[in-house]
Amino acid sequence: MTNWLQCTAPRPDAAYRLVCFPHAGGSAAFFRDWPEGLPDHEVHAVRYPGRAARLEEPLPTDLLKLAADIATAVRPLLDRPVALLGHSMGAVVAYETARLLQAEGTPVAHLFASGARAPQLAHPEGPGAADMDDDAIADALTELGGTDAELLADPDFRELVLPYVCGDFRMFDAYVHRPGAPLTCPVTAVAGDADPQVGAWAAAAWAETTEGPFTHRTVPGDHFYLTPRPPFRLVEEALSHPGVHHAG
Repeated sequence: MTNWLQCTAPRPDAAYRLVCFPHAGGSAAFFRDWPEGLPDHEVHAVRYPGRAARLEEPLPTDLLKLAADIATAVRPLLDRPVALLGHSMGAVVAYETARLLQAEGTPVAHLFASGARAPQLAHPEGPGAADMDDDAIADALTELGGTDAELLADPDFRELVLPYVCGDFRMFDAYVHRPGAPLTCPVTAVAGDADPQVGAWAAAAWAETTEGPFTHRTVPGDHFYLTPRPPFRLVEEALSHPGVHHAG
């Protein structure tokens, strides 16, 4: 395990490695049950600085720099096919990581973008994170749910959690998509049918990020649809039948 990646169930014979990128304010623990749900794959969860075991480290402030650091950590895993899966902000970090690896001549095998607007889309209307105080950011993220929402409501944990939640939110808000070569790997975009942030059109726009096959799936649930219903079967199906196109 590197400082950047956590693999609780090494599987030397797995056909695929799946690297999972948490949402804004999230941590590797969000994916703790995924190795059990994907027994045929070796699951690695990204450990962002400034939280959990890396609490004493500086918070990331530049999404592209964060992606570059993660790409360095992922590179040694590429002796086998590697798929990337990111949720919400994590989908964009995964996308930028995939872009970097492809530019170096080592493209990933698949990108799963979960609960995320396509990176080239403008930010939704409304106040940006730069114009919001910590409490307003915390309230906005609490409304969406997620693993740290309850912690934000607990005064004992709020002081601990608030810095990295707000740091991620501001980092993501400052991200600007740069034009460049599209990905060549298959891309699958997944979003909940009741997600208040990611409409079907915003998820479908991920098609523009790749020259490879594109799949768009709408599943039951809100922004954190994958907490009660992780998309294990969807991931397995996509990796066992690469190149098959689905919509809807």
